[in-house]
Amino acid sequence: MSSISKIALGGGCHWCTEAVFQSLKGVEKVEQGYVASIGEYESFSEAVIVHFNSNCVNLKTLINIHLLTHKSTVNHSMRNKYRSAVYTFSEAQHLEVAMLIESFQQDFDQKLVTQVLTFSDFKASREAIQNYYRKNPEKPFCETFINPKLKLLLQQFSTYTDQEKLKHL
Repeated sequence: MSSISKIALGGGCHWCTEAVFQSLKGVEKVEQGYVASIGEYESFSEAVIVHFNSNCVNLKTLINIHLLTHKSTVNHSMRNKYRSAVYTFSEAQHLEVAMLIESFQQDFDQKLVTQVLTFSDFKASREAIQNYYRKNPEKPFCETFINPKLKLLLQQFSTYTDQEKLKHL
């Protein structure tokens, strides 16, 4: 039985989310693009699909990292473009993620706005912006917005961080 699972995550800019999850051990692939759910959330929002080896990094750790590396407690005006969400691929995964987010609420002073939504559709980003951080780590956007998230990974999740990928920090 395969230990490779997938989860889709949206929060802030997908360049940031992609860079965070590409930096983890056990993450086999990160697809950057736009994810849609169903019903009122059927519009596309920036997100990534993370394919991970659950023997190396579990869903609880991934959700914890996701909540800590974007503004998961802020309902800002750009939430349609940057929906704070975890998109699930099965009912069992949906229930697990909902319980995990509820359990992490105690770690935050404000209410988490991150939603658990059903995955419906994905459109990949154009090739030119995929792997954005890996191609452009010295760009001001990367240094200002992505590097602090990667430094948080090194500080709080060093066991799961691929040190080789972050040695430039």
